[in-house]
Amino acid sequence: QLQLVESGGGLVQPGGSLRLSCSASGFTFETYAIAWFRQAPGKEREGVSCIRGDSLATNYLDRVKGRFTISRDNAKNTVYLQMNSLKSEDTGVYYCARARYYAGKRWADALIYDYWGQGTQVIVSS
Repeated sequence: QLQLVESGGGLVQPGGSLRLSCSASGFTFETYAIAWFRQAPGKEREGVSCIRGDSLATNYLDRVKGRFTISRDNAKNTVYLQMNSLKSEDTGVYYCARARYYAGKRWADALIYDYWGQGTQVIVSS
């Protein structure tokens, strides 16, 4: 059974850090790009970052560049999102998703993704 399970969310103060994990099962993990999306209350879902299966290509939302780092461990079927210098506007539910294919510059198009996790809540607040 194909599954994506996020973990690592929580409450953190502005300027703090969190590391999210996306654990996958039920498919050949290393052949798929995986992305992180987020959705804040009252806002549309947006792509945060994406990593190709071989880790040789990554993409980021402009607003998180220099603060967030995506990585993966194919031996553990896990993708990580290291989030540093967190801001209140980073608050939201974070989802990982499997891409049908790596879309390069179009990575943030949600239609490319066929399986989604249940999400993990991130709250940045003092």
